[in-house]
Amino acid sequence: MSRINMAAVAPQAYQAVLGLEKYVRSTVDHTVLELVKLRASMLNGCAFCVDMHSREALAAGESSRRLFAVAAWREAPFFTERERTALALTDAVTRLGEHGVPDEVWDAAAKVWSEKELADLVVAIATINVWNRIAVTSRTEPPTEG
Repeated sequence: MSRINMAAVAPQAYQAVLGLEKYVRSTVDHTVLELVKLRASMLNGCAFCVDMHSREALAAGESSRRLFAVAAWREAPFFTERERTALALTDAVTRLGEHGVPDEVWDAAAKVWSEKELADLVVAIATINVWNRIAVTSRTEPPTEG
């Protein structure tokens, strides 16, 4: 059962996060964005977001095989170099420890993404982490049908 409806109780805050969401949807490749959202949501244990982003990716034509493999992306052969570096960056940013994002993760991403693309990717990863934290904290559940 949901604890709180953040959109209703703090609509300005919710709209601010929605503004970030609209920005990343307009700047980050849709396929990569859905993979990043799914991976961060898995790491954060956000059932609502895992459900939503897997359904959205399937509806957009993503294969179920690739979506299932996001959980084990390092061992899976289904991802491009750009997707792999985006997933590695997602892992590092989502699990941000006291030493931050390792240079090897950043450097690998910087080899295949432009500076602007990297900036947008970091904002996308940060945004899904905000959504995950809101949904997990408020105990937002995925719809039972759909």
